[in-house]
Amino acid sequence: MRVVVQRVKSASVVVEQNVTGSIGKGLLILLGIEEADTMDDIDWLSAKIARLRIFPDEKEVMNLSVTDIKGELLVVSQFTLHAATKKGNRPSYIKAAPPTIAIPLYEKFVEKLEAETGKKVEEGIFGAMMDVSLVNWGPVTIWIDTKNKE
Repeated sequence: MRVVVQRVKSASVVVEQNVTGSIGKGLLILLGIEEADTMDDIDWLSAKIARLRIFPDEKEVMNLSVTDIKGELLVVSQFTLHAATKKGNRPSYIKAAPPTIAIPLYEKFVEKLEAETGKKVEEGIFGAMMDVSLVNWGPVTIWIDTKNKE
């Protein structure tokens, strides 16, 4: 699994002119799933995100997690995070899991993230064309890959 985590003041997803997910202060998580991903990836990643200390404390030091601040979470599926650009100019998405594999893993990730944070996770719609809006706070943007544990 590969994610881009953005600390936001607000974020929302619109599909066909309908808001499907919206949050205030918290994390926007763009999630890419590959065929090799398992429950181990989900467990490690959801725990990492829930405890990621990227929110400011009273001294303005990034020392608090989304759980500490009781922040909100928005997850958006994004297979393009697994784009391979080594050859040519058209990205290849061969590592991205097909929907039959990706959808159940996506749903399990959302469930596990809710359990880790004790918060309902807002979502986009898997596979839909989405308009994602955000106010990046900082900006703070973190890339995490479960295969490299970084």
